[in-house]
Amino acid sequence: MINRISITGVKYDVDEATKKYVIKKISRLDRYLPRHARKTASAEVLLKEVNRAHGNKYEAEVIVHVPNKTLTAKDSTVNILAALDIVEAKLATQLHKYKMTATDHNGRHGMLARFKRGYARETA
Repeated sequence: MINRISITGVKYDVDEATKKYVIKKISRLDRYLPRHARKTASAEVLLKEVNRAHGNKYEAEVIVHVPNKTLTAKDSTVNILAALDIVEAKLATQLHKYKMTATDHNGRHGMLARFKRGYARETA
């Protein structure tokens, strides 16, 4: 679980229900992290209220710090919770790509891999 999550509101008062929702959504992202990055991962959540001419909008920006990389996602909608949902989906895809590049998929592991390597040596 992403343990260090800092939540900051800019021109927006963050209530307890919103904090719980943010923690629930952002801590769920750890399933996309490789195992070596789970302990050191941290997240910064910025919730902003942006006054526009055609109405108020809310902007959610999440910055996730993982080893050797910083991932950022940002979105603005009329509802702050909807913005968090969209940002979570964006970060999930970024973390999935990070996991694929950070882990070694070339080395084979397990009992069956030993037999395959031995078989490849005999046939070559």
